[in-house]
Amino acid sequence: MRPIKTILVAIKDPSARSLPAVDKAIQLARALDASIELFHAIGTHVYTGFDLANEDIARFKNVWLIQALAGLDAIAERVRDAHVPVKTAAEWDFPPHEAVVRQALGTQADLIVAECHGGRRVAPLLLHLTDWELLRFSPVPVLLVKNKKPYSKPVVLAAVDPTHANAKPAQLDEEILAAATSMRRALKGSLHAAHAFVPVPADVLPSELLNDDATKTIERRARVHARKRLDQILKTVRLGRGNRHLIGRHPVNAIPELARKLHAGIVVMGAVSRTGLKRLLIGNTAERIIDDLDCDVLVVKPKDFVTRVERRRRGVKVSSLPLAMVY
Repeated sequence: MRPIKTILVAIKDPSARSLPAVDKAIQLARALDASIELFHAIGTHVYTGFDLANEDIARFKNVWLIQALAGLDAIAERVRDAHVPVKTAAEWDFPPHEAVVRQALGTQADLIVAECHGGRRVAPLLLHLTDWELLRFSPVPVLLVKNKKPYSKPVVLAAVDPTHANAKPAQLDEEILAAATSMRRALKGSLHAAHAFVPVPADVLPSELLNDDATKTIERRARVHARKRLDQILKTVRLGRGNRHLIGRHPVNAIPELARKLHAGIVVMGAVSRTGLKRLLIGNTAERIIDDLDCDVLVVKPKDFVTRVERRRRGVKVSSLPLAMVY
C-alpha cells in the first residue's frame, strides 16, 4: 500500500448533519499529514418532456451543482477547523460507485473513505449494491465506515489468507499487512492478524469422515499446514503470539466473531473482482463477512489490479417521459 497523502471522502448527502466518514477521514489526515477531497456524485435522473428544452436541462444541472458545492463547502469548514487541507468537487455522473472511482483516479487519491449505506437491505446478509460495487471495482483502497465511534488507539485486525483459498493472489496478504500496519501506526493502535480456515478440506473423501481417527488426523494436518503458512507470511511483521489468531472455522463466522471479541476498530481485508458464477459464490463470502462486521472495514486489492471502470464521465442521466406521463 502506497503512502496516504490524499484522502477522497465520498459524500452521499452534502446536507447531512452526521458525517462519520468525514470525522474519521480528518483523524487519519491529521495522523498521516494528508489532505482531504470531499466529493459528491450527482446521479439524479432527469426526465424530459416535449416542453423541456436543452437550455432548461443546462439550467437545472447548474442549480443542482451549485447546491451540492455549497453543501460541500459547509462540510469543508469542519475540515479546515481541524487544520487539514481540503478541497471540494461535485460532478454529474453515474452510477455512484463508478463516479467515485473515476474521481479517485483523476485526483490520484491514495484512499477512499465512504460511509456504509444504511437502511433495509434488499436481502439478508447483503451489502448495499453501491457499497459492494465500490469495493469490487476500486483499485484504490476503500475504508468503509460502519459506525460513528471515533478511533481511539484502535485494534486493527488483518484478515489474511496465506493458504490462498479461492485462488486469491499471494501478494494480496502483503498488501493487507502493509495497510493494517499503516493504520495501526497512524492511529497509535495495536495490530492483530487472523487466518480462518476450514479444518476439513473439500477434497476429503466422505468415507474418511466416517472414521473419527482419520478425521482428527486430517484436521490436525490442516491446522499444522495453516499455522506454518501463517507464520511464514508474518515473518516481516513484529507480532507476538497473542496477536496471531489461527481459527479452524469458516471465515464468514470466525472473522466477525474475533473482531467483536477484540473490540476491533478496523478490519483489513483483501478483495479480487470476479465475474459470473465465481463472483456469485466467492464474492458472497467476502460480502457476508463485511456485512456482519460492526467495525469499519478497509479493503485493499493486489498491486496489479486493473479496474474496469471507464475514465470518461457519463454526465447527466436523461430519459424521455412516456407519452402517458407527458399528457
